[in-house]
Amino acid sequence: MFDSVLPDLVAELDGAVADGSPARAVQIARQVTSLLLSNMDRLGEPQIGVFDGVLVRLIERIDAGTLIHLSEVLSRMDMAPRETIRKLAFHWDPLVAAPVLRRSNRLSEKDLVEIAKTHSQQHLLAISERNSFSEALTDALVRRGDINVSKALAENPETCFSECGYATLVGRAERDESLTERLGLRLDIPANLLRELLAKAADVVRARFLTASRPAMQKRIHGTVATKEIIVAPRKRTDYTQAQTQVVALNRAGKLNDSSVNRFAVRQEYTNVVAALSFITEVKIEAIEPLIESDRLYGLMVACKAARLNWSTTRMIIHNRPGCPSATQREFEQALAVFEGLLLSVAQWTIRFGEDRMLAKRNDRSAMA
Repeated sequence: MFDSVLPDLVAELDGAVADGSPARAVQIARQVTSLLLSNMDRLGEPQIGVFDGVLVRLIERIDAGTLIHLSEVLSRMDMAPRETIRKLAFHWDPLVAAPVLRRSNRLSEKDLVEIAKTHSQQHLLAISERNSFSEALTDALVRRGDINVSKALAENPETCFSECGYATLVGRAERDESLTERLGLRLDIPANLLRELLAKAADVVRARFLTASRPAMQKRIHGTVATKEIIVAPRKRTDYTQAQTQVVALNRAGKLNDSSVNRFAVRQEYTNVVAALSFITEVKIEAIEPLIESDRLYGLMVACKAARLNWSTTRMIIHNRPGCPSATQREFEQALAVFEGLLLSVAQWTIRFGEDRMLAKRNDRSAMA
């Protein structure tokens, strides 16, 4: 089939180029693309190479609108024609280049790094939304990218940063709160840089960290809701009356301390842990409770620091949280670095300042349930 059809298309292409007819070039491009799509599962690299030769010659002859459509279609194909993809990616118009820059697996790292070094910020922004990165590519994007590119990289959970790349973004974050938030939510940021980032963050940003989810978690939640794979059930309210009574009694006896809270955590008596943190920090239970179940450790760590607990007790609380996955070694390293560098006064201010925000978010979730 292909041996008989493609030569005719190539001959027609030669005629279209010779007579300078853009309309004929567009028509041929549509025919070639349709033929390629309808037979993709039966084509090998040699046959795709023939399509590639035809499409590459057509790109200079067709209008931007057609090229944008072609880029969208080919960007989603696992076996798209390589040279065509490359030519589209290097196109000066970012609207043409963006689809393949975001999605195509047929671009080499060398090509992507070259584009990152030479093309517009819109080209760089499209690359920043890819599903996989090397440190070399990220470093190239960080060096030339503007603040929008920096934010896109920080928000993309698939981005792989070098320590130098992270350090560069932490320096930029000092002048941009939203970049600070995005970096602070990343699991892979080195502990020393996370501590530096939080030390420079505005108070209101640190308060927002208490209830923020990591980008990867947000993406998973939003994807699940979008595909209607989950039905959110109303949360069963926990009765803390007995726990509060026990905590008050311990306090009157002078025994509400690290040892007693540590025992609560070891026994997984988390109603008592929540009640103790609430009592000591003078923050409502409704604001402390979500921190136990959060996919991030920052809010819980701040609450423990504000309650004057030591790291051993804080680690035990983190380690034994019911229904939560175990924290990774990196998460514990990050938490320890921040915990040790966090001033008691800052922790107490942050947990109290963030109380209204935490309660507002809890109420919003209840309304949606």
